[in-house]
Amino acid sequence: MSLDHTHVQEFFGARAADWDSRFPDDAPAFAAAVADLGLRTGDRVLDAGCGTGRALPSLRAAVGASGVVLGADLTPAMLKAAVRAGRGREGRLILADVSALPLRSGALDAVFAAGLIAHLPHPAENLRELARTVRAGGTLALFHPIGRAALAARQGRQITPDDLRAEANLGPLLTRSGWHMTSYTDEANRFLALAVRAD
Repeated sequence: MSLDHTHVQEFFGARAADWDSRFPDDAPAFAAAVADLGLRTGDRVLDAGCGTGRALPSLRAAVGASGVVLGADLTPAMLKAAVRAGRGREGRLILADVSALPLRSGALDAVFAAGLIAHLPHPAENLRELARTVRAGGTLALFHPIGRAALAARQGRQITPDDLRAEANLGPLLTRSGWHMTSYTDEANRFLALAVRAD
């Protein structure tokens, strides 16, 4: 396990038990972002870096009983919190690293990733791995329930020009990783970048 993985697991493991109570009003924002992903009944979707599984109920509602919902996270404590919250009933939870997912190529129709990109040790490679698991024409949603400026203020930092989530940086990064960005929203109460898997 790399130092990056250890840091992520330590950071989120220490916060897993009260994660949902820290952000109790995020459910509508998650539901709206899932709606924008354009899932259909029967689709197969992965919540990459699912944490406590806050997106899983909306993902399940979008794909229906015939669809497949997977939630993958690197931190065991987060997956345990998802089970305690009852979200394990909405999809299959997997302890996995997004840099090497235990999924066959083209197995998915879509990937939803909330707050994930800032924690990727090798963003281009990791986004390429997500692309590998998605069929051509499948979709990706990179989401956060608040925008870049609001998140930076919450964390006591400034946005810098090299911010990975800046539109000028994210678009080319996605292109290098097998995706084509189709929309970009960065507002006070929402960050959402949508992309399509290139052929």
